[in-house]
Amino acid sequence: MSIKKENSLSNSHAIYDLTKFTHLDYPNHLACIVWFSGCNMRCDFCYNKEIVFAKSGAYTYEDVLGFLKTRVNLLDAVVLSGGEATTHDLIPFCTAIKKLGFKIKLDTNGTNFEAIEKLISLGLLDFIALDYKAPKEKFTALTHSNKYDAFSKTLDLLIKNMIDYEVRTTLHYDLLQEQDINSIIKDLKNRGYNKKYYIQKFLDTGTNIGDIPSSLSPFDTTLLSCELEIVWR
Repeated sequence: MSIKKENSLSNSHAIYDLTKFTHLDYPNHLACIVWFSGCNMRCDFCYNKEIVFAKSGAYTYEDVLGFLKTRVNLLDAVVLSGGEATTHDLIPFCTAIKKLGFKIKLDTNGTNFEAIEKLISLGLLDFIALDYKAPKEKFTALTHSNKYDAFSKTLDLLIKNMIDYEVRTTLHYDLLQEQDINSIIKDLKNRGYNKKYYIQKFLDTGTNIGDIPSSLSPFDTTLLSCELEIVWR
């Protein structure tokens, strides 16, 4: 007779899609990307619209683990993305991934502080990419959420923790201007952030949550603060 284990893997199709190979999404590692369905934000510039609004996906946890078993010694790592991966219970899944010998990178908006803190404390994450969506005064307008304080706690946690991580912002010139990016840089610097700050330009795929077109506003990079090293993507 089988005994159900605590925190056993769900059989639900929580995973929207699986990118079986990437050399871009986890620095210096060959990885796959697990795209989780659903998100707790509705960012206007988000071009993963189908994933954000999806209630389920094409794969179960066991489906992905079955794939990973065929990639042992071929891939280095697994990237958990979405949507927002932390809206799901990641502990059993990450535990199973680590048992196969893979590193794990989490892409997150940082708003599920308790979940991220637990994953870090259990040693289940190797790298975190934290999205700094907007300065506090614009955060709710751009994300349609009231989760800045939770994000802020996660940011402080990462700065004080030994885990490897990066902070990044998606930049649409009509939504964030030079002073907004400088506000983010100032906030990061004041908190003790001393890493590179990544800015990724908005990608107009023709389908985003806010139905916004490519930006029309000018953006003068020479006006940006030099307090942190900016890396453009």
